[in-house]
Amino acid sequence: MKSWFGVLVGGVLLSVLTASVWAQDPEPREQVPDQRPGPRGEPPAQPPGRSFEPMWIPLAAALDANGNGEISKEEIAEAAQALKKLDKNGDDKLTREELRPRFERRGGPRPTGRRGGRGPFGTGQPASLETSPLPKGDAEKKILKVLDEIRRTQGRMANVPDEDGRLLRLLAETIGAKTVVEIGTSNGISAIWLCLALRKTDGKLITHEINSNRAALARKNFETAGVAKLVKVVKGDAHETVSKLEGPIDLAFIDADKAGYLDYFNKLLPLVRPGGLVLAHNITPRMADPEFVKAITTNPDLETLIYREGAGMSISLKKR
Repeated sequence: MKSWFGVLVGGVLLSVLTASVWAQDPEPREQVPDQRPGPRGEPPAQPPGRSFEPMWIPLAAALDANGNGEISKEEIAEAAQALKKLDKNGDDKLTREELRPRFERRGGPRPTGRRGGRGPFGTGQPASLETSPLPKGDAEKKILKVLDEIRRTQGRMANVPDEDGRLLRLLAETIGAKTVVEIGTSNGISAIWLCLALRKTDGKLITHEINSNRAALARKNFETAGVAKLVKVVKGDAHETVSKLEGPIDLAFIDADKAGYLDYFNKLLPLVRPGGLVLAHNITPRMADPEFVKAITTNPDLETLIYREGAGMSISLKKR
């Protein structure tokens, strides 16, 4: 525990020190004549040739859950779960980009942290604008608990981060989806998020997984979450099994081999009803197939938005 705490503190210090280096201007700016310290929680004016821009430090913000400028023993105990929120692309590691400090725009009001705090380490930024899902009823509470347990116990697997899972649920429930098709089940996290919606819409999910072990694990997780009756798991190569589907499909979610996205899309789109959605995960400059992105952004029958939060997702509406 002691060594882990040392690594944790060292990581925070590294983040803060790195942030202070990035904060320095490459070229001198207009001098600041008033060098007196500001009010409590505000930095003093900077020396001539340098200007100050308040920073939001992701690592500090994740650990300082209540935004009061310090890390309590309770926040340390929850550090592992807190740090997972920074893993925006769901790859089970924190990249330089995910840890990079971000600067507050000059001018305008400075928001306070949650519970009236000043934000992480006195930056004046909110610790987070995100909130946890609020379960409605015991069944939903159980499902959310199972999702947390899966993430905690089943190791490094390809899955959607929580914000993307919540988006899946929101979209499926908003359009009243009755039939949802998923390409790439993994151990079932995204499917369970979708089932939160399908419980309300009286819908069903057909999810395709090529790996036998992952398919079996997903089935077990569906049983544990109490959603197995809503899901049909199709084991096999989805490039082939998708051809056996029949429409109409209300929502299709693609999260499998990136080079195969275009093929999945071409096979699924004719089955998607007008007003239905085609969603694709990991749509980022580093991961997305350019041919797939071209297909969804140049088709006049679609209205496509690239959602840049989380791990990146394309949302394509099939026009009526």
